Amino acid sequence: MVEFRVNVSDPKDGKSVQVTVSGQHANVLVRKRIGEEVDGMFVGLPGYKLKITGGSDKDGFAMRPEIPISGRKRILVSRSLGYKPARHHIRRGRTFRTTGNRRKKTFRGNEIGPDTMQINTVVTTHGPKSLAELAPKKEEKK
Repeated sequence: MVEFRVNVSDPKDGKSVQVTVSGQHANVLVRKRIGEEVDGMFVGLPGYKLKITGGSDKDGFAMRPEIPISGRKRILVSRSLGYKPARHHIRRGRTFRTTGNRRKKTFRGNEIGPDTMQINTVVTTHGPKSLAELAPKKEEKK
């Protein structure tokens, strides 16, 4: 059974909510891509429209919008999503600047699959109730 953690961010008030989705609602999200809009009903937010902005898989590899597959791929990246080089790094006693540094890193494609664990979304159309009312309350530990 597929289960996702969906992070819903509301740019209007700057709040975000994490919702766990499983069962047939989670199956609707499979095969969706970054940039597509999804009805909030599948996440438990009726009346809302959500835009998929990214996510990560079970091992923590980030999704990239320019990779058109569901699996993993190694690509050559410079400073961008998923690769932030140190300001200077030292190799064999010499200091190298990070401008122009590139590295091959593993990323997940832009399609949501069964290995995806977390999906990041942004609210594009608001519903009748606020996110705070619809989101399940977390119990505080004593």
